[in-house]
Amino acid sequence: MKKAPKSAYVIGTFDTKARELDYVADLIKARGINTTTVDIGIKSKQNFADISARDVAAHHPVSASSVFVDDRGNAVTEMARALKALILTRDDIGGIIGLGGSGGTAMITPGMRALPIGIPKLMVSTLASGDVSEYVGPSDITMLHPVTDIAGLNRVSYKVLSNAAHAMAGMMTGPTPDIDTSRPAIGLSMFGVTTPCVLAITDMLETDFDCLVFHATGVGGQSLEKLIDQGDISGVLDITTTEICDLLVGGVLSAGEDRLGAVARTQIPFIGSCGALDMVNFWGIDSVPDKFKSRNLYRHNEQITLMRTTPAECAQIGAWIGNKLNACDGEVDFLLPLKGLSALDIENGPFHDKTANTALFSALEDTVKQTSKRRLHKLDLHINDPAFAKAAVSLFQNAIARQSSK
Repeated sequence: MKKAPKSAYVIGTFDTKARELDYVADLIKARGINTTTVDIGIKSKQNFADISARDVAAHHPVSASSVFVDDRGNAVTEMARALKALILTRDDIGGIIGLGGSGGTAMITPGMRALPIGIPKLMVSTLASGDVSEYVGPSDITMLHPVTDIAGLNRVSYKVLSNAAHAMAGMMTGPTPDIDTSRPAIGLSMFGVTTPCVLAITDMLETDFDCLVFHATGVGGQSLEKLIDQGDISGVLDITTTEICDLLVGGVLSAGEDRLGAVARTQIPFIGSCGALDMVNFWGIDSVPDKFKSRNLYRHNEQITLMRTTPAECAQIGAWIGNKLNACDGEVDFLLPLKGLSALDIENGPFHDKTANTALFSALEDTVKQTSKRRLHKLDLHINDPAFAKAAVSLFQNAIARQSSK
């Protein structure tokens, strides 16, 4: 059976933004690309688009009546659920372009995030010039600021929306270079203060593996977890688990409670370590909460301030990681770098604190239930020592070999 041609889905509230949405759809059509317009207007009573708001609401996991309620906040939330459910039923989505303000962005982006990485996703949003992490999450959504509100066609919106339409057309039709998929993909986590270790590991493994390095900034950890869950990654060297500090202590780069969860669910080979568990992240120095002002702070740059974790915090972090590792039934090796956790945690360095590190290591040893497949390794090395990278690679190769022999 012949597959339906891929279509650009143009999504928005057609009851209020039909002119702008139709303008974008027409420009994409002019490039020879099929389009499917989707109305998510929570007050739409007419059929403005190829897929009406009523059609979208019919996909709500509970009831279409959940969408069309008097409370706008609830209506927006439930329409987002319905749209996500609709998107997951379609097999002809070649790309999604959405137009919206705060409500439209909140309704459209959850559905975008549900799609695999690589399918073009472009959100033209009046919120795009601010913090968009809640909308983009671990996905590959492109946010475009329309400059003026999406409220009519004018000398500015004509240009910006035209750029958006042509960008979507280009993403859908531009050829992707041939990709070498013969090597299994593996995930690695890195921070600036663990870069020497992770780069050394990739140098040793990249001949046999496609090394995907994730910046441990919260969304980086979320992206790593997402790709593990999707089955796109066959092994992990999670050297830099620093996002857990931000989760537990209150920093700004948390990856959430599900950090390390995907490894437990998939049981893929896992090599982990304590990279940058000596620090919590805040934005500029003025953003540090008052309760932390007297702590050991380090100005990483004008935008980022780091705070050294205390022995009590390190004990909490170690126990949290230990309990996560106990949920993993696959091959697990967790490395303890006894001479330092980051480039700042070195002899005479600003974050060197043997007492805090000892609390971390002790909590891990007390919590982790070691088995023949779940092991802790104490290494009398700094995390950025070349010998530490070699040890991590050797353990990873052994874990892969054991898995392959099953």
